[in-house]
Amino acid sequence: MGDPKKPRKKWEGPTHPWIRERLQEELILIGQYGLRNKKELWIARTFLKRIRGSARRLLALPENERILREKALIKRLVALGILPSEESTLDDVLSLTVETILERRLQTIVYKKGLAKSLFHARQLITHGHIMINGRRVRSPGHLVKRDEENTITFYPLSPYIKQLEKEQ
Repeated sequence: MGDPKKPRKKWEGPTHPWIRERLQEELILIGQYGLRNKKELWIARTFLKRIRGSARRLLALPENERILREKALIKRLVALGILPSEESTLDDVLSLTVETILERRLQTIVYKKGLAKSLFHARQLITHGHIMINGRRVRSPGHLVKRDEENTITFYPLSPYIKQLEKEQ
């Protein structure tokens, strides 16, 4: 089971740290999505790696068992908003990229909804406690937003930003 005070590591770093193309690609993604450091990118890559690994393992199962588990995996990914619909297949799961995971982060969604002026402003709003989901304050910019939670993202009621919204309207 394991010690609850010592959770499992959520990320795996690169196997070879000094590949120029990968380093340049990481810097572009960090700037494009407003990430704090490469560890946040590695968390998204590891999450994607585990999803794709489970999809590859499903391909090796017998047909009747594979269909049941495939539906469960696809349903979970659709609920997270990573896949567009439940008619998706394992090929769609295997073709996912790290950008699809980064698009589901709270920081990105707050910016795209227009609650923040930039990705860095969105990150600051979240960490300072100005954003809530389903009536609960969330302070983690890396929180993966589910599809049904996306419409409930608003400012926290005691936030000074909500007063600015009221003045504008």
